[in-house]
Amino acid sequence: MNRDQRSITRRAAAALVATGACGTLLVSLLTAPNATARDHDTPSTIVPAEGREASGETSRGTNGSRHPCASARARCDGEIRVPLDWSDPASERITVAFAWLPRKDASRPAAGTVLANPGGPAPALPAVPSLTEALGPVLDRHDLLVVEPRGLGRSSPLLCPGLDLERQESVSACAAHLGPRVRFFTADQAVADMDAVRAALGVPKVTFYGISYGTLFAQAYATRHPDRLSAVMLDSIVPTGPDGYVTKPIRSGAHLLDVACAPSRACRRLPGAPADAIARLVRHLREHPDPRLRLPSLGHLTNNLYLPMVGRELNAAVAAYLGGDPLPLRRLARVIDAAPRAPLRGAELAGLISYTCADSAFPFERGAAPDERRRRLERHYDTERPFSPFTVADLRASSSQWPIFGMQDVCVGWPTPRSSPPVPPGAVYPRVPVLALGGDFDGTTTAEAAAVTRRFPVSVFSRVRAGGHGPTVSTPVNACARGAMRAFIADPYASGGGPRCDEATYRALGSFPRTVAQVPPADGTGLTGEERKVVAAALATVADAAARRDPLRSPYWQEATEAGLRGGLLTFADGTGGAGGAVVITLRDVRFAGDLAVDGEARLNGGDATARLTVTGAGGSHALELRWEAFRARDDIAVSGTVAGRPFTATVPVH
Repeated sequence: MNRDQRSITRRAAAALVATGACGTLLVSLLTAPNATARDHDTPSTIVPAEGREASGETSRGTNGSRHPCASARARCDGEIRVPLDWSDPASERITVAFAWLPRKDASRPAAGTVLANPGGPAPALPAVPSLTEALGPVLDRHDLLVVEPRGLGRSSPLLCPGLDLERQESVSACAAHLGPRVRFFTADQAVADMDAVRAALGVPKVTFYGISYGTLFAQAYATRHPDRLSAVMLDSIVPTGPDGYVTKPIRSGAHLLDVACAPSRACRRLPGAPADAIARLVRHLREHPDPRLRLPSLGHLTNNLYLPMVGRELNAAVAAYLGGDPLPLRRLARVIDAAPRAPLRGAELAGLISYTCADSAFPFERGAAPDERRRRLERHYDTERPFSPFTVADLRASSSQWPIFGMQDVCVGWPTPRSSPPVPPGAVYPRVPVLALGGDFDGTTTAEAAAVTRRFPVSVFSRVRAGGHGPTVSTPVNACARGAMRAFIADPYASGGGPRCDEATYRALGSFPRTVAQVPPADGTGLTGEERKVVAAALATVADAAARRDPLRSPYWQEATEAGLRGGLLTFADGTGGAGGAVVITLRDVRFAGDLAVDGEARLNGGDATARLTVTGAGGSHALELRWEAFRARDDIAVSGTVAGRPFTATVPVH
């Protein structure tokens, strides 16, 4: 598999699973901002698979010795041969690849071994550089083991040329092409492979570090190989139910509107509940279609509330639309519609399907025929309304012959004849230290993630406020989450409790003022009554521009130019030479409030923001200099500067 193919598989996996694809609405396939592999981490040794058989604890070399990678002093990429079916030692042998990275400090014994899986399910070996970066100093004393899950990447990959996830006949044809052996490419078998590699390297125990789908592998490993476990680090849990299968709820992201709104004083002042407002808007758009705000676009937005731009603006934009001002919501829809979508085609996606279909529970019986599965799924959509306030009809894309809203749609055509729960029903969870992190805007709610965590007798779940998916490996780095992960793995018994991590860079807006008169005035010293309004409106204008360069934004939210909300033009220069690495924003006749034009330049240097502006309105022109802290989650923004050369200090409430 070449690098482009691996990239396709990983991007599709990120869209389909990292955002909750086993059930969560998939009208948005926006690529998640995950770290990507780099080229510098090349292997020092390539060990062929021939002659290296694995069978439980006897996984050794040809003469019962350890795998040659066990004595490596630098990264060593190796392979072992394992049974296709671990319950049948005589079954066909397949190849499982791995990377072994010895600790940097070879002068002392290893403090432990980290068995890491980055999720997907996707090839794990391309993620070795990002995993080593995330673990950082932990690898001074700890060895790192990354095993490529069977069926993916370099581990006996499952391939279906021409596979298209949006065509049920293509999925069914892929299953027929792969034959009955595909039923063994599942999490329960994959963790047996991982344990075989551990044994082949002579590692007594591991700390399992799982991210996203890697947390499912961690749960399966912990309950199936508890004696080989030292600790567990879970980042963004994929939940399992009492029957041991993945139980991602089928739903839209509309329930997260309240999560975005609740911390904000301005947003809490909006009438009614966020869920009621979005439901009213959906009903309105059914009766009065808007070609610049399609219902699928609104679905995209609710499913991407982890993006700061969307979380900051969506509640207020919905209220504005219902109040007769469509511009804020149309602006969000335009950008989300233009964002790249992960491809749903590619031979390598067969491995993704095999795992997610066999590892998960859906609203149909595992042994049912495809037609019966489709009937039961459609009945579930009709009776349960899981995408509420949207219906399937609302979200159906007219250009697609077989639109999918989650892996439940893909799996209709994928046979799952073998009972293969990742976690054995009734399993006893080991008494090892466990730390789990979950973001407010993850596809799994913090309550759902905490419930899974509590199954481990010695565990701590920590909520990452305003966090999205995969905070320990996200880009940009969440220093708190990553630091907590490193500290826990370095010494799982040292932590007295979970970290208190907060990714919030904004307070959700409550309104989009159409005029200066509707802007809450600044409160401070050195300003006349008129100037209080002018300063507040000018700050709202430049803060709206700065929000387009939130450090936690999607990497695709980087347009070089963008129209002002009610007129004018914004131009962005991201870290160009003359700016000393700062983001420079040029405003030309930009109108956030319709009756105030703002010209000038703003600079963002991290969270330090400055602006030199000329603002023109009904009361004439004003020369302003502003200084404030950007990307701080506060209800009142402290700002200082000058008006016509006169100094002032003030606070401006979030509008």
